[in-house]
Amino acid sequence: MSPRNLFRLFATAEVITWAGLIAALILRATGMTDGAVRIAGGLHGFVFLAYCVTTVFVWINQRWRAGIGVTGLLLAVIPFATYPFERWLDKRDKLAGPWRLAPGGDAPHGFVEHVQAWILRRPILSIALIAALVAIVFVVLLWLGPPVPRG
Repeated sequence: MSPRNLFRLFATAEVITWAGLIAALILRATGMTDGAVRIAGGLHGFVFLAYCVTTVFVWINQRWRAGIGVTGLLLAVIPFATYPFERWLDKRDKLAGPWRLAPGGDAPHGFVEHVQAWILRRPILSIALIAALVAIVFVVLLWLGPPVPRG
């Protein structure tokens, strides 16, 4: 999977889960159901974390300026903003090309690039470790409670 396809996948998933969360909040506000917020919120929270990890991973690979990477992370908290951001990046070729630190690619420089190169050389183990890390962060955040208490 290319950097473009990976980023597009999570930018789109972020939009879809925002829609689900907003719909669940509307259902709760109208008194139809309360349970949908927990499910939609959980899904959205998990995808939000995965989008953030993906944004940083692609940011490193594509050598984005800090402003672009930070913008990508900040836009995750604005409903539906990740998809237009992905389209903007794609039009400017900011997602073009392969994984540059993959086997046979560029030599990594610095700690962050060495981590990314390790991940790209061990994709299955890396996916399992990253998914476990995201799941742990997700569980801790669930344990802490929602960002805005209902009241």
